[in-house]
Amino acid sequence: MLMTSVDRYLSIRRLVGFQLKAVEFYLRDFAGFASARGETHVVSKTAIDWASKGTSEAQRHNRLSIVIRFAYFVRAEDPRHQIPPEYLFCNQRQRPTPYIFSDQEIQHLIASAQKLGPSGTLRPYTYSILFGLLATTGMRVSEARSLKINDVTVDGLVIRESKFKKSRLIPLHETTWLALNDYLTRRFQVSCHDPHLFISRRGSKLSHTIVSETFRKVMQSAGIHGKPGHRQPRLMDLRHSFAVKSLLMCTGTRDHISRHILALSTYMGHAKVHSTFWYLESTPELMVDIAHKCERFIYGGAS
Repeated sequence: MLMTSVDRYLSIRRLVGFQLKAVEFYLRDFAGFASARGETHVVSKTAIDWASKGTSEAQRHNRLSIVIRFAYFVRAEDPRHQIPPEYLFCNQRQRPTPYIFSDQEIQHLIASAQKLGPSGTLRPYTYSILFGLLATTGMRVSEARSLKINDVTVDGLVIRESKFKKSRLIPLHETTWLALNDYLTRRFQVSCHDPHLFISRRGSKLSHTIVSETFRKVMQSAGIHGKPGHRQPRLMDLRHSFAVKSLLMCTGTRDHISRHILALSTYMGHAKVHSTFWYLESTPELMVDIAHKCERFIYGGAS
């Protein structure tokens, strides 16, 4: 019975745009855990016991929160479902500080990708353009991997139903167009029925695992390493680097910066603008400027 309710819950939420891959995994695991106890409804103690299996406080909080949202849904039709307490576990998860690539590092990264083998294949062109697009457009890795040849238009790249089922258009700089057109010429020479813009040596859509592994190899070849004591740069840090540099290029009044952040949020496909404000934490120059403006407002009366 619980598993049936999980199926209906996931189906309804997906109709409004949620993907819920991780949520589905957790809810099915919870439903199995509860069913093993002979339960057909959400029981608070069972939900807490299941959530307690998390390996960290933040994970336990996340697991319980998922069950609570599900419990509210099923309780609307059947009051026998219990609502577990919300603040039993603390959410102490912090987003990792992104690695911001310098322009020179990105150039080295692309140059190293161009040296990939095997010689005479599309592979070096695929990864040099892929990494270049991630750095110059700020799109998600999944969005770049899902691009199809028909998504390349005269107006830019069409991102179709990405995260949160949102579609958008990404304009390209003239230099990016030149590099992409050169890649397209080579891509059309490959005998392949797969419509994706970036393909593997087998002629299929690139997998995230292979792209990540190739990125690490290229980064090592380019001599790019993280700061001592910090995690190594990740593929998604190319997107973070784009966002931070975009904010740094924004000059003017606070209103101008606010409008710029709103536009950047739309451009990057964020569902909520606070996801974009997070990048301010990695932009110390802007944080210092904001602090100075606040001090002048508080102590000097100026805005």
